[in-house]
Amino acid sequence: MPSIERRPFGRTGHNSSVTLFGAAALGSVTQAEADRTMELLMEYGVNHIDTAASYGRAEERLGPWMEKYRNDFFLATKTGERTYEKAREEIHRSLERMRVDNFDLIQLHNLGHPDDWEIALGENGALEAAIEARDEGLVRFIGVTGHGLNIPSFHYRSLQQFDFDSILLPWNYVMQQNSRYASDFERVVDLAKKRGIAIQTIKSITRGPWATEERSRATWYQPLEEQADIDRAVHWVLARGDVFLNTVGDIHVLPKVLDAASRFTGEAPNEEDMSKMLREEHMTSLFA
Repeated sequence: MPSIERRPFGRTGHNSSVTLFGAAALGSVTQAEADRTMELLMEYGVNHIDTAASYGRAEERLGPWMEKYRNDFFLATKTGERTYEKAREEIHRSLERMRVDNFDLIQLHNLGHPDDWEIALGENGALEAAIEARDEGLVRFIGVTGHGLNIPSFHYRSLQQFDFDSILLPWNYVMQQNSRYASDFERVVDLAKKRGIAIQTIKSITRGPWATEERSRATWYQPLEEQADIDRAVHWVLARGDVFLNTVGDIHVLPKVLDAASRFTGEAPNEEDMSKMLREEHMTSLFA
């Protein structure tokens, strides 16, 4: 089976597969389904897991695998708590769930609201819990994540406040068409690259919001389904060469994303093909 390219994950010293496993996909699956998913990831050489305390039962599903294969993966999780005490409790709970003594990366989850930002990065905030965990050897690095059109500017602000080791934010062909978002994205990416901060992207294969209440996938957005479309979307992101792609939150679509990544040759799809896919698939932004 073809393997997936690896790149330096910022200044961490770890060479991570360019597709990071978004473990939100394990949030509502059985352990047997999680086991098959983990086996597939290892077959493709994926060596970086990105999960969160709020991803359903994902951390629990990872536990049996981390007991055996902890050293084979760069392990990242997130806390959505904003205060020191609650974030500290959640970090320790995540350690217990995943049956590990430490993570590689703890991230402040979805930090894109002014009130949350002030609390989390202020006195007795979640950042203090993350720093304490790093000082105690429970984590090695600290990152920040977010969604929405305002998140690049919030990340830029966060990087002025603290020297985070990684950022995570949405990026896909549709979002590039939003000139304001694209400009803010490039600004924070440029700063991150200058500092050696790892850049993680999400929502690469988003088609748009679900049009009805009926959903055929575990994702909260409607993903692209055809392999050719997924190939274009994945290759378009990876061709930047300076970002990582977090995989889709559905274990049944995941194999197509891994297949696309394993066949990436370094070249981006041409603009005509991307524009055609945008029109024919009626692709729209998730964020207003």
